[in-house]
Amino acid sequence: MRIGIIGCAGRMGRQNIEAVLSAEGLTLAGGIERPGHPAIGQDLGILAGHEATGQVVADDLEVLAGASDVLIEFSLPAVTLKHAETIARQGKGHVIGTTGFSTSEMQALEALAARCPILWSANMSLGVNLLLGLAERVAAALGDDWDAEILEMHHRHKVDAPSGTALALGRAVAAGRQVILDDVSVRSRDGITGARASGTIGFATLRGGDVVGEHVVMFAGEAERIELAHRATDRRIFARGAVRAARWLAGRPPGFYRMSDVLGL
Repeated sequence: MRIGIIGCAGRMGRQNIEAVLSAEGLTLAGGIERPGHPAIGQDLGILAGHEATGQVVADDLEVLAGASDVLIEFSLPAVTLKHAETIARQGKGHVIGTTGFSTSEMQALEALAARCPILWSANMSLGVNLLLGLAERVAAALGDDWDAEILEMHHRHKVDAPSGTALALGRAVAAGRQVILDDVSVRSRDGITGARASGTIGFATLRGGDVVGEHVVMFAGEAERIELAHRATDRRIFARGAVRAARWLAGRPPGFYRMSDVLGL
């Protein structure tokens, strides 16, 4: 199976190259960056800390999509949508780990999935996706008598907040309670806020250092508290999850898929 990497010179792009080169039964179809990027022309293997592959960083998505069965991308929302249009025209699989999509952007992405298989996840970690399933089940079992709070921490360079994973956890809790997250979420507290409103789902965001990613879903009741937590210590877990998703997506019919489909949750 041939895997193409979009944004191959970025931190996640290099990890994705390494994961493909280290996996059995997979072939690296190539990698691209935006036109004019300083990495263009560099060997993909050396870029990822491997031996030279003879393949170099290019800038033509049409060519890469034609040579690939599935493409993996961690990028920015507007850029990802533009790429998704090109990939949909060729009917290839598209694994997307980009976060920060607006509601309208996500709707546009889901519409493109009518033409090709797209798998999107706010977090490609297998552990985080198991956490999502647990959060929904616990929320359903406890109801809104228990206060739900989601705490997340990431490295100082992360640009969006709350993280895409934190929002996904919020949606999981909301789904368990059969409510819409936007109707009950509380993103910030400052000053005299008054008592906590029953049924709300709170978010707390921390940034600092080189933290890969930490997420805690807390359910606080009378005289007891339940915490579901996941802590990532190595960014390679996201690349390994993306490669597993790509294996699963290859050959699937057009549709919008999630990591829960890959894991059979």
